[in-house]
Amino acid sequence: MAEQGKRRREENELAAALVKGPAEVLDFFLPLWAGIQLGGSAAEIGALTALETLVSLLARPMAGMLADRVDRGRVAAVGAVLYGLSFVVYATTPGMGVAYAGAVLGGAGGALFWVALRARAGAGLSTDDSVFSRLFAAEGAGTWIAFVVAMTLVKWLDYRGVFALGAVACVLAAVVLGFSRADRGALVPDAPRLGQLGRRLRPMLGLVALTALAEGGVALLLLLHLQRGHHLELGQIAAVFLPGFIVYTLLPEYLHGFVRRVGRTRVLALAMLASAVFAAGLAFAPNPVTIAVLWVLSAAAFAAAVPVEQAVVAEAVGVSLGRGMGIYESATLLGATVGTFVAGQLYDAGGTGWRIACFGAAGLLVLGAFVVRGAVRRVGVAEFPVEQPKTPSQKEKPAPETAFSTSEVAAAPPQGANPVKQAANTRAKPLANWGAHLAVFVLAQGALAFAGYSWPVEAIFGGPHEASWFWNWSGHWLLNAGRIWTAVLVLDTVWTWGRFALRSRAC
Repeated sequence: MAEQGKRRREENELAAALVKGPAEVLDFFLPLWAGIQLGGSAAEIGALTALETLVSLLARPMAGMLADRVDRGRVAAVGAVLYGLSFVVYATTPGMGVAYAGAVLGGAGGALFWVALRARAGAGLSTDDSVFSRLFAAEGAGTWIAFVVAMTLVKWLDYRGVFALGAVACVLAAVVLGFSRADRGALVPDAPRLGQLGRRLRPMLGLVALTALAEGGVALLLLLHLQRGHHLELGQIAAVFLPGFIVYTLLPEYLHGFVRRVGRTRVLALAMLASAVFAAGLAFAPNPVTIAVLWVLSAAAFAAAVPVEQAVVAEAVGVSLGRGMGIYESATLLGATVGTFVAGQLYDAGGTGWRIACFGAAGLLVLGAFVVRGAVRRVGVAEFPVEQPKTPSQKEKPAPETAFSTSEVAAAPPQGANPVKQAANTRAKPLANWGAHLAVFVLAQGALAFAGYSWPVEAIFGGPHEASWFWNWSGHWLLNAGRIWTAVLVLDTVWTWGRFALRSRAC
C-alpha cells in the first residue's frame, strides 16, 4: 500500500508539472500573441481571456461532483486532453474567431484537470501530510522549466510552435494519469451536496477569495509595470519572474516542516503579511532588480500559504474531496478574476491609479492576516497537521521475553543504523546525479569549444554581445542548444544544492 501511494503521488506530481508549466506560459504569451499575430484589439483579447475564466469557473463545481463519482485519475486525464486540444487550436487558428473555441476547451480542461488532480492528491493526506506541499513544488518546477524552454525556443518556433509543445506536454500528462491504477475506494457517490460543503467552508472560502483577489491583482500589476513602466522585453520580464518560480520549487517541502512546528494559522498570517510587504513595495520599487527581490519574498509566501489552504480544505470536507476542491478552485478563480479586472482598470487610469491598486491589495492581505485564525478554527480543522504515521519497521519494537537465537541476533540490524544510512543515501543520491550532470556538461562543452560552438565559452570569452544574444538568439543552432543546456544546469545546481542546504538545516 505504501508503495502504491508513493507511485500515485509521483504520478500526480509529474502530471502537475507537465500541465502547469505550459498553462503558465500560455497565460504569459496569449495576450501578446493575440495582439501581435492575430491583430486582436484590447477588447477582443480581454474577451478571450475572460471567456476561458468564465468557462473554468462554471465547470469547476461540476468537475468536483464528477471527481467524486468517477475515478479521479481518469477525470484528470480527460481534462489534460481538453487542455492539449486548446493548445492545438491556438497553434493552428487563422484568427480570433477560432481562438475562442480554444478558450472554451482550455477552461473546461483546466477545471477537470486541477479539481480532479488535487482531489486525488488530497486522498493521500491521511498518510502523508505534505502531499500538497510536494504538489505545489512540482508545479513550480514545471513552471520554470517551461519558461526556460519557451523563452529560448519562441524565436525559433514562433508562438504557435511553443503552443504545440504545450499540447505535447498535456498529452504526456494524460498518458501518465490514464494508465495509472484506478482507485475505486476513493469514490463517494453519496457525498454531501455542494451547498452543504459551501456553508461548512464559507469562512475559509472567503479568506481564499480575498487573498486570491489581492494576489491576482498584484501579479497583473507586476507584469504591466515591467512591460510599460520599465519598458522591458519578453525575455527580461521572464528573467524577473524566474527567481520566484525557483523559490516555488525549493521551499514548499521545507516550509511544511515549519508549519508543523508553528501551526497553520501563524504561517498563513505571516505569508499574507509578507505578500502585503511585496504589494506595497511594488509601488515604490525603483528598478527591476528590486522588484525581482520583492517577488522572491512573495513567492516564498505563496509556497507557504497555498499548500496550507489546500490541506485545510481537504481535511474539512472529509471524503468529499472532489466537491471540496471544486469549491476551493472556484473561490480562488473568482477572487483572481475580480482582482485582475480591478487592477487592470486602475493601471489604465494612469497617474497614481496603479499605486492605489498596490496599497489596496496590501490592505486586503493585512486584513486577511488578522482574520485567518478565526476562519481556520470555524471550519474545524487542527491547528497542526497530523504527521504521517510510522510504519511498523519505524516503531520501536518491545523487548522480547525470550532470548534470540544466534542466527536471529546476527540477522537483526543495529537499532538506529538503517535510518542514518537511509538519510545519508537520500542526501547523497541527488548530489551524485548533479555531479554526473556537471561532468557530462563539461566534457560536451569542451568538445564543442574546439569546434567553436560552446555557448558558455563564447559568452565568457567572446563578444561583446547584445542582450538579445543571451536571451533570444545566439546564432548557430549548437550555440542555442548550449544556451538551453547551460540554463538547465544552472537551475539544476540551484535546485540540488538548495534542497541539500535546506534539508541539512532541517535535520
